Amino acid sequence: MQVVILCGGLGTRLREETEFRPKPMVPIGDRPILWHIMKIYAHYGHKEFILCLGYKGEVIKEYFRNYHWNTSDVTLRLGRTPKITYHTEHDEEDWTVTLLDTGLETQTGGRLQRALPCINGGTFLFTYGDGLTDSDIDKSSNVHQEHGSFGPVTAISPIGRVGELPMDRHTITAFHEKR
Repeated sequence: MQVVILCGGLGTRLREETEFRPKPMVPIGDRPILWHIMKIYAHYGHKEFILCLGYKGEVIKEYFRNYHWNTSDVTLRLGRTPKITYHTEHDEEDWTVTLLDTGLETQTGGRLQRALPCINGGTFLFTYGDGLTDSDIDKSSNVHQEHGSFGPVTAISPIGRVGELPMDRHTITAFHEKR
């Protein structure tokens, strides 16, 4: 099953990082967020990816164009008949990655609509370029199919960065410290 990943937003909440690269390319360890997301899906056997590019999409294109070169030990033979020999094998070598320019200003629905011609068949998986999870991808997908729902959504309630003041009309009813 194909996986569509939205990689086009501005990433304004990480501006100190996204001034130079798109949010999916912000590193976690020695690999970008996007690689970690793809690795999770590949773990469940989903190795065909459609990346909907927008803001700084060229950075993502460069990353995958030079993937083998930048992650392998190599031997170069120079001269009239040059040759490159890669000495490193990767689990990712059976991935298929479609890099789809979906526009700089395009919103979520528009990016997905532009990806539809690349999708083979009716069912696909869909996530954001910062959608890291430890949830069971296949279990979510199976629940979706069993209930005939439009699509599975896995979400969390985000931890507030500031305290909360629940109110009843004009009266504060409680005070919740930030978590």
